[in-house]
Amino acid sequence: MSDANPTRADDDALPGWRHTYSGKVRDLYEPDGSAAGVALRERHGDAVLVVASDRVSAYDHVLSPGIPDKGVVLTQLSLWWFDQLADLVPNHVLTTDVPDAVAGRALVCRRLEMFPVECVARGYLTGSGLAEYRGTGEVTGVALPPGLVDGSRLPEPIFTPATKAELGEHDENVRFSVVVDTVGPAVAEELRDLTLAVYARAEAVARERGVILADTKLEFGTDPVTGATTLGDEVLTPDSSRFWPADAWQPGHPQPSFDKQYVRDWLTSPVSGWDRASDTPPPPLPADVVARTRDRYLDAYERLTGRPLGV
Repeated sequence: MSDANPTRADDDALPGWRHTYSGKVRDLYEPDGSAAGVALRERHGDAVLVVASDRVSAYDHVLSPGIPDKGVVLTQLSLWWFDQLADLVPNHVLTTDVPDAVAGRALVCRRLEMFPVECVARGYLTGSGLAEYRGTGEVTGVALPPGLVDGSRLPEPIFTPATKAELGEHDENVRFSVVVDTVGPAVAEELRDLTLAVYARAEAVARERGVILADTKLEFGTDPVTGATTLGDEVLTPDSSRFWPADAWQPGHPQPSFDKQYVRDWLTSPVSGWDRASDTPPPPLPADVVARTRDRYLDAYERLTGRPLGV
């Protein structure tokens, strides 16, 4: 079991790497000016070390404590999915040869020129998409049939992009026209088509394993070496996707899930005592919430890959 401490790794344990950025979950490093750093740059070019921590976020807050083994699940599941998608789109992974201190939860990746768009595909209606539909009958300008409820399967998957938010801020769903204005029509169409292709492949793979992929968020960038649009960040993890058990799917109410929805539900329940509308930060997560959330991440990994974590 990994350390549940949500802080980042000690820099002394990562020779040749210099910390440059921390997001809600991931920490990024680049080669430093030491002999080890120069060797890394010569070996990998313009690369970054991407470390997935055990931090967990909800409602734009990073919570405490972390979820043990979460960083390993995110990294190993992303690697597994990158393999499933290799014929559809290239990815940014260069090697899994990383310092021992972050083994299993870190990747050396090519630095991409990221598109400032969260590429979201939805095959089922829930979350922010459901809230928008209830108000307008649409999701990011895509008209949907009347009478849909929480958990309804859509007639076909839809592309519902969002803006990228800074740490502590919330992504905002936007129409496709905003993506066109941001990156141009050709790139916007490519991002849409790739997102829907990845979703279609992943939805079919997950369904074979008894799991519904309700929606997912992807990030793409341009590979400066090849010029190709490339899949970056994480992919199809419980942090970036909604996974539901297929045998329990029943539209009309929230679905049981293999992700951090359990944390969200606890935070918004009377038991937590937290008022989401206030400026007060969320309370620490109880041990049982941490343990049950960990179980859900491990369950997602094992159901999808067909093997226990670490095998």
